[in-house]
Amino acid sequence: QAHVVESGGGLVQAGGSLRLSCVVASGTIFRRSIMGWYRGEQRELVATFTTGDSTNYADSVKGRFTISRDNDRNTIFLQMDDLNTDDTGVYYCLARYNLDTFYWGQGTQVTVSS
Repeated sequence: QAHVVESGGGLVQAGGSLRLSCVVASGTIFRRSIMGWYRGEQRELVATFTTGDSTNYADSVKGRFTISRDNDRNTIFLQMDDLNTDDTGVYYCLARYNLDTFYWGQGTQVTVSS
């Protein structure tokens, strides 16, 4: 059981910051998965690790959001700065174990007020 759990969402004013966290209960799954953050019902890419420790960001968040990880704690983070109302949504953490196996968290709500 991967048991992916996000936290850190909330209500923030435009221009503010939030830091999301995602913990994966299984260290094996965490180490072998490509981890990333997605947003909304369509699960649009926000930020993800790619092969190795390279990262990829949606154009809309480049320069404002930073994805990072703590392998000792089976955790990834999403530092979100200079938030705007378009960033509002439910943020989901994904552990992509292989081409056929995906583990999603339950999501954490981020609301940015103008």
